[in-house]
Amino acid sequence: MPPVLASLILYTRKTDEMAAFYTGHFGYTRHDLPGDRITELRPPGDGVILLLHPAGKGARQGQAAVKLVFTVPDVPGFAAGAARNGLEFGPLHKADGYVFANAKDPSGNSVSISGRLA
Repeated sequence: MPPVLASLILYTRKTDEMAAFYTGHFGYTRHDLPGDRITELRPPGDGVILLLHPAGKGARQGQAAVKLVFTVPDVPGFAAGAARNGLEFGPLHKADGYVFANAKDPSGNSVSISGRLA
């Protein structure tokens, strides 16, 4: 069986804010183990587990080379609901047969909602 992308490490200085962001807006569940520096965020169904790792002093936050894309069937509806919960997405963009919108998480990472794979 070929390797499968199972998790993504996000380096952050804002673990609690990041956990609240992904649990509150995207339905992830927070899991902490005693003595473990990493906070695990599990998706509500199939999907990639997010691992929040404390960032070192020299680590750059919000890498532009990575974007977390969440597939949603109704991008405008999800964006409107997110706005009511305090997460503002940018304008809706129309691409080749789908719509997407962008935002940033508390550590400055690019986050997108997209209808491409819905």
